[in-house]
Amino acid sequence: MKKKYFTIIMTLLVLSWSCKEDSFLDRDPTSILTEEAVWKDEASILAILGDLYNRYYDFGSLESWTSLSDADFNESFPSASGDYGMVQNNSFNYGNYSTWDYGYIRELNLFIQKCSAATALETPVRDRFVAEARFLRASYYFEAVKRMGGVPLILEPMEYNYSGDPTYLQHPRAKEAEVYDFVISEAEAIKAALPADVNQKSRATKGAALAMECRAALYAGSIAKYGVNTPQVTLPGAEVGIPGSKATSYYEISLRAAQEIISGSAGGYALYNRKPDLSDNFSSLFYDKNTNPEPIFVEDYKLRSSKVHGFTIVNQPRFGAEEEEGGRINPALNLVEAFEKTNNTFAPLDVTKSYSKPGDLFADRDARLAGTVILPGSTFKGRAVDIWAGYQLANGTIVTASKRGGEAKLPGSDNNVQVVGFDGPVDGEEFTAQTGFYLRKYLDPVPGSGQRGVQSEVWFIRYRYAEILLNAAEAAFELGQPAAALPYIDQVRARAGLTIPLDVSDITFDRIAHERRVELAFEGHYFYDMKRWRLAHVVWDGNPTSVTDLTANIGKAAKRSTQPYGLIPYKIHNPGGADNGHWVFKIVRPGRATGVDRFQMGNYYSYIPDDIINNNPKIVRNPNQ
Repeated sequence: MKKKYFTIIMTLLVLSWSCKEDSFLDRDPTSILTEEAVWKDEASILAILGDLYNRYYDFGSLESWTSLSDADFNESFPSASGDYGMVQNNSFNYGNYSTWDYGYIRELNLFIQKCSAATALETPVRDRFVAEARFLRASYYFEAVKRMGGVPLILEPMEYNYSGDPTYLQHPRAKEAEVYDFVISEAEAIKAALPADVNQKSRATKGAALAMECRAALYAGSIAKYGVNTPQVTLPGAEVGIPGSKATSYYEISLRAAQEIISGSAGGYALYNRKPDLSDNFSSLFYDKNTNPEPIFVEDYKLRSSKVHGFTIVNQPRFGAEEEEGGRINPALNLVEAFEKTNNTFAPLDVTKSYSKPGDLFADRDARLAGTVILPGSTFKGRAVDIWAGYQLANGTIVTASKRGGEAKLPGSDNNVQVVGFDGPVDGEEFTAQTGFYLRKYLDPVPGSGQRGVQSEVWFIRYRYAEILLNAAEAAFELGQPAAALPYIDQVRARAGLTIPLDVSDITFDRIAHERRVELAFEGHYFYDMKRWRLAHVVWDGNPTSVTDLTANIGKAAKRSTQPYGLIPYKIHNPGGADNGHWVFKIVRPGRATGVDRFQMGNYYSYIPDDIINNNPKIVRNPNQ
């Protein structure tokens, strides 16, 4: 009876309150921000902007090792059984690398519209937020045009009016040049509203805007110039293809943007030069966050937060690692041999003789090699990397085993001894160095970085100063100014220990392409460089790569590379011989690398899905598909 009475009293009280105070149920919720409140609060707006940053599109990410492996292009071998398909295919799918995320574009457009009208913010703060969103929008359009060609340029948030007729929402593809022009013009428009701060890495800055402009203009210039070599890769409406007459102006824009960064007006960026060992110095620039002057724009990570990654876990040498895991990206000999000798010459690694230590084979090479690739005879996290595949006897036969760290008997011995390195290689055994190499770039040397409960905070660098120097060199070269290009290239090379200056006559297209390949390996540039230079169908021509092919034409941009190769070390067992205990190397192709890559004309631009075309008949298909 008391419970029933209490319920009635409470009901009457609520009713009386409602009668006396009509606004009781109209109060704003305390756990939900209204739209009006959001655009009056700087912290709330920054949180929305942070989410848009987190959705930034790029070719690759440290959270996906396959996206940075370049195994599709034979710069590495994917040492994971579930990924052997990357080197067993004979063609590239037309849909590879496709993107069409207009949901992201709509949210960016909404942010720009709402934030531009947010008068409660101080003008410099509002202008910076809007400029950052415009940077992200331009970045996405740049990524889209790289992959798809011209795409619809939608710069306002579209609203459906429920009239039953959606045709007014349908936009045709812009010309490819128009999308590049938009990216360039946006960078110019926003750069003054962004801070010129070399220490701001994970938000848009003046340097980041100029770096985007520099790269985009260089890409557009290349397509304009070299598109003449692939006339079939065009569309009548210029949704794909850029007129050759535009090449010079794009190269001029690229060079001007690069020079603005180089001059220091964007914040004083510089090459990373802190360690006496030049290979260690090169690898360190990718993980040293202590006022590092080289990165311009990065995706950052932080230990003991929700934003860390396991790139080191899945790619470090396995032996002695925290959880005995790693080894997925095995750099290919195709790339390793591209690193020139310190006397400025190109030559294959000399496998015709033996070496007292395995590292001696690589002793006279560009320091970037050991900064990019973990070589036999090197160390990682203070441990010797144990890469070798067996003993070679005096008669040339091999004693080996079928697993890493495997044992066998040598002639004249009754006891088993180790005959395979604990880091491999064993052909077909995943997570071992099946090419004889592990990746070094982006690996975290900090203890615990190979542990799942810790992981790594190494950042992913999207733009860095060395690329700007190489962009400037390429643009100057294409403008017929090799003397202007020379000092930009020499700066990058000197950092790598290549201290013999080049001559002006050395500045050729092949030299430009070579420097980009070795400096920017595994950073998402190689594939797009081959596409914009219209060399992809030449490099990946569908014909098998022989050892003779592999060791010829080193340093040539158009060198064929359709299959990945490895270089396997063996220890000599020849008791009493002068070479006993020395090392020899053999060139091999991993047994699982059975495919022969063929890049077709239809691969220069990604496939636009049928549902997009069905929903919008104004969209035309890409050519040759």
